Parts: sequence; structure tokens; C-alpha cells
Amino acid sequence: MNVPNQLTVARLILSFIFVGLLSLEGMPYAKSAALLIFGLASFTDFLDGYLARKNDLITSFGKLMDPLADKVLMCAGFVLLTRLELIPAWMVVVILAREFMVTGLRLLASAEGVVLAAESLGKYKTIIQIVTIIYFLFYLASEEAVFRFLRPIFETFYLAPNVLGMVLNWGSLLLTLWSGMSYVVKNRRLLSDM
Repeated sequence: MNVPNQLTVARLILSFIFVGLLSLEGMPYAKSAALLIFGLASFTDFLDGYLARKNDLITSFGKLMDPLADKVLMCAGFVLLTRLELIPAWMVVVILAREFMVTGLRLLASAEGVVLAAESLGKYKTIIQIVTIIYFLFYLASEEAVFRFLRPIFETFYLAPNVLGMVLNWGSLLLTLWSGMSYVVKNRRLLSDM
């Protein structure tokens, strides 16, 4: 297994560690650790693609598993932030529906021997989702000693979760919908026998 694919697998493992940390209640520094693990996992998303393109290590495994690992990480973040009442549940349902729809299209393509790689719009969608989740993770971590110095920032009107957080939530939702529609339109031939 090449290095980019190892990073993709590492992102899956880090996703489970992230879920465990953010699910722990009362453990000191769990939110700060969850932020750091999520940040590291997100960085592997950039790094595996960069290394695969730079070193010509693009594989069918990577084309299929990289977007799947992204989805696991993003879905975990959104679901946990919904549980913590930082993102409305209906938004997360819409985002998850898009992710399942795109995964379904990839499975259809795979059955026909075609591997659908991630698109540019999907990459931008992932970036705004990462930014949204990291924003809220910093907000949560600012309750703990390590990141407490950031707390006054989140008490500023424009940077508060009910202002900037909502802007990021809506940005994630709209870009997710746009990229999903684009993906369906570009690959509608896969749905022709429906």
C-alpha cells in the first residue's frame, strides 16, 4: 500500500478516535484533543491527494477510499456537533443525504467498471465543511484551559456561534447541495436505466 493510501486509512482510524474523544463527557481536555485529532485527520486529506498527484501514485483504491474517508470524517463531525446542538439536525440530514447519494452514484459507476474521482466543487465543499467543523471545535475547546484564551473571540458578536457559526453552517449546506446537484448532472448517464 503506497503512502497516500496509508494516509487515507489513517484518516479513517483518526475519525474513530475523534468520535471517541468528542463523545467523552467530563474527561479533561477531550475537546481540545478532539480538535487536534480532527485537524490532523483533515490535513491527511490534503496530504494524501497532494502526494498521489505529485508522485503519480493515483490508484483505484485511492479514488474510491479517499472520498469515503472524507465522508466518514465529515459525517462524524456534523453528527457530533448536532448532538451538541451547534448545527441544526435538519441541515445535517440534508448534508448526509447528499453524501449517501454521491456514494450511491460511485457504487453504480463501480458496478459498470468506472471509478468516479472527486470533483473540484466537491473539494471546495469539503474545505468549507472542514472550516465549519473546526470553527465549532475551537469553540468547544475554548471551554478548556488549553484554548481558554480564545473564549473572548467567540463572545464577539460577529464571531459568535449564532452569527459566524450560522453563516458557516449555511455555507456548508449550500455548497454541499450545489456540489451534489453538479455531481448528479455530470453523471446522469448512470441513472439512465431507472
